[in-house]
Amino acid sequence: MISSQSTLADLPTSKFEQLSISVAPEQISSDLAGEAVILQLKSGIYYGLNEVGARLWELVQQPQTVADLRDTILSEYEVDAATCLQDIRMILQALMEAELILLQDGSATEAAK
Repeated sequence: MISSQSTLADLPTSKFEQLSISVAPEQISSDLAGEAVILQLKSGIYYGLNEVGARLWELVQQPQTVADLRDTILSEYEVDAATCLQDIRMILQALMEAELILLQDGSATEAAK
């Protein structure tokens, strides 16, 4: 498990793309006209995500790797791969710091299968 104190920017791209992301158990969320509203139950703080952030949130309702997220976003939006990965890194960092998602090393997840 990767700590919420970690910085995703420090991870090499190959390692970052292998991370497995899932939603944290202590949250509830709702779709709000194409955007997402998330309540972190432990802190009582609400978070809002725009359309693309909400799409990422929808995708991680089932565990996904960063590479899977990247591929889906690239197929659905007009964005280049480098910008897409940079934006995913930024959004996941914020969600991780808010304790809304859990990140695991993808190689550990693959070994468990």
